[in-house]
Amino acid sequence: MVEDRRSSRQADGLEHQQSKRSDARRNEQALLDAAATVFVRTGVDAPVRDIAAEAGVGIATIYRHFPTRADLVVAVFRHQVDALAATTPAAGESPEDTLRNWVHRFADFLVTKHGLAEALRSDQAGFESLHAEFVERLLPVLDRLLKAAATTGRTRDDIRAFDLMLGVGNLCIGADTFPGYQARRMIDLLLAGLARTD
Repeated sequence: MVEDRRSSRQADGLEHQQSKRSDARRNEQALLDAAATVFVRTGVDAPVRDIAAEAGVGIATIYRHFPTRADLVVAVFRHQVDALAATTPAAGESPEDTLRNWVHRFADFLVTKHGLAEALRSDQAGFESLHAEFVERLLPVLDRLLKAAATTGRTRDDIRAFDLMLGVGNLCIGADTFPGYQARRMIDLLLAGLARTD
């Protein structure tokens, strides 16, 4: 009987710990979503108070999870890669729309990637490793989306995923250089070029 009560208390304690860990993970994910939103809006140099306001938490909470800006930028980078890699079509969404939405989210991700080099300026090897990781994980996803769009007969089937990824990346670079540059408009023009004309 005593043994049963002890086992029950241990099980309750374990359940409580798992619940706390689950809550902490959810809170961290929400914080990373908020940071990604702010980075896309104003760049990776955005004040921590803006990220805290977006997430609805105190500044100390951010520093508790991510002691340095580089820690935060790398975490957002990985979070965005995970989300892009896990892409599945929304209910009722056409393959072309899934591809377009993914490419727009990829362009948002590139804002973080461009800021990552600055955040990791003393760790070139670390930056190159993260770059290689994102290409390795996201190229097959983009290839799958391109092939799915091509099966409709409305999208060209001769576009290489690497070429499209490179094209989107190059179109995003202008946002840092030219005031009023609209990367998404340019990307939509690029995507319009994927349509079959025959």
